[in-house]
Amino acid sequence: MKLNNKWLKILDNEIHQPYFKALMDFVYKEYQKYTCYPDKDDIFNALNFTSFKDVKVLILGQDPYHQPDQAMGLAFSVPKDVKIPPSLRNIYKELSNDLSIEIPNHGDLTVWAKQGVMLMNAIWTVKKNQPLSHKEKGWEIFSDAIISLLNQKDQPMVFVLWGSFARSKKALITNKKHLIIENVHPSPLAAYRGFFGAKPFTKINQFLIENNRQPINFKM
Repeated sequence: MKLNNKWLKILDNEIHQPYFKALMDFVYKEYQKYTCYPDKDDIFNALNFTSFKDVKVLILGQDPYHQPDQAMGLAFSVPKDVKIPPSLRNIYKELSNDLSIEIPNHGDLTVWAKQGVMLMNAIWTVKKNQPLSHKEKGWEIFSDAIISLLNQKDQPMVFVLWGSFARSKKALITNKKHLIIENVHPSPLAAYRGFFGAKPFTKINQFLIENNRQPINFKM
């Protein structure tokens, strides 16, 4: 399990907490006994691909994809050779309608992460074919700590909360400098209840421009 040195320094207090040690022990044993996702070297990719100082946008997911070859440590993202999951397909549909961008032919969102879009799941690991199998083991405490640290940033940023689980984290975001975009989840079950037509990508870039920050090039 690899974690960027700069994040290690920022999270030093957190990773020395008893809960985090217990969490890492749990994760190690789970990966020893079962097939879990993402690959252990990809668990912290949300941090490794987007440094603290560069975060402009946080898109919060719940837990990793639980089927083979999908999870890559970035919320909603899958490797280029993997079929695009339904929720991401709906995100792409809204992206296309919002910004007139051609729908991408792959699901790898690394290019967003490298521009400052942090793609973080609240739960960072999962057992094969068992969604939410690693909930309430400590990951949520860790994620809440990261959201709280981002909330303290002086530079304005955007928090994107899709779905009831992500929206429950709104209470952690108290800094008036930041923008919160919240909506229903982009899953096929919910997307037609207000996700389509909400233009989140336009709102993200308008806010960044208004605050003298480089907008995100969402084109893949």
